[in-house]
Amino acid sequence: MNSVYLYRFIRCFFVIALISLGCTALFYLSTYTYPFIIAVILAFFMNPLVTLLEKKARLPRSLAVLLSLLLIFSALAGLLTLLIIEIVSGTTYLASVLPTHIETFVTFIENFIAQTIIPFYNETATLFNRLDVAQQDTIMENVQQIGQSITTAVSEFIQFILKNIPAILGWFPNTITALIFSLMATFFISKDWHRLGGLTAKFLPYKVSSRAKRVVHDLKRALFGFIRAQCTLISLTTITILIGLLIMRVNYSITIALICGFIDIIPYLGTGTIFIPWMIYEVMTGDVSFAIGLAVLYIIVVVQRQLIEPKVLSSSIGIDPLATLISLFIGYKLIGFLGLIIGPIILVIINTLQRANVFTEIWAFIIGPKKE
Repeated sequence: MNSVYLYRFIRCFFVIALISLGCTALFYLSTYTYPFIIAVILAFFMNPLVTLLEKKARLPRSLAVLLSLLLIFSALAGLLTLLIIEIVSGTTYLASVLPTHIETFVTFIENFIAQTIIPFYNETATLFNRLDVAQQDTIMENVQQIGQSITTAVSEFIQFILKNIPAILGWFPNTITALIFSLMATFFISKDWHRLGGLTAKFLPYKVSSRAKRVVHDLKRALFGFIRAQCTLISLTTITILIGLLIMRVNYSITIALICGFIDIIPYLGTGTIFIPWMIYEVMTGDVSFAIGLAVLYIIVVVQRQLIEPKVLSSSIGIDPLATLISLFIGYKLIGFLGLIIGPIILVIINTLQRANVFTEIWAFIIGPKKE
């Protein structure tokens, strides 16, 4: 084998091994240092507000960090309080009207059983009695096997829940402890942000440091744009649902729209979790026209998000709409609905590394110096 190609293969293997080792080490290290990783992320996103307070209000860095933490958590607490008040008000209304809806639903089930299930059972029993003994025994054995399978599955599920109750209960103190450490680390990391950045730059070569600064700058711009895009999409979904429910004169439209907007954040659920059971219930209770209205509203929300999401994401994170659409589709096919979030983030990271010439440097290292 030509020595040039051998050296290229060795360097390529070295790069792949180094990246794999780094990712593996980062994964295992994160299981023990995740509160501090969360703190770095919080300090990273909070740093613009801290810098603004430090420069405009001329506050000391530590006071600016403390005030930023108080402002952020006060805003979150205020929004959560308003949401809880609205939900409590809505649930109070539901508590007053729910018995009527339950009674209607029970009446529907009773009529369905009397008009459909019982006649079907009688016909099946008649057909079953006409069969010979061997056929009846075969059917009964199959029914017993199905019953045993269902019983086994239900018992295994109950055992799984009971076995994991201690772990679930133990999760709360661990979460509170991690949250306290994360908040404390966020304060100290944000307070010493510039000093820590300077120390990091001293230990890294100038070429690596300059590349890292550009990558961090581009990632910050893209990630803030991604968050802004998600907030825009959720706001559009909430406003669209609110307008539709107001047109249909639904009580507590604000509560329902806020809940749908909140569920829209969660990849595996979405607004269909609210609308689909709601439509089925309305059809069961005989209000077909209202169910059609809900279906039309749901279709509008889904189509609107599918059409607007690539454009909003591309304009916010500075990536071509087609590339954004491809990342959304590939992410969805690989890991499901969670890929709709992870796909664009990975695309942002790849695009940032490419603009910082990281891939060019890696390729140049693999190829090696050109012979004159």
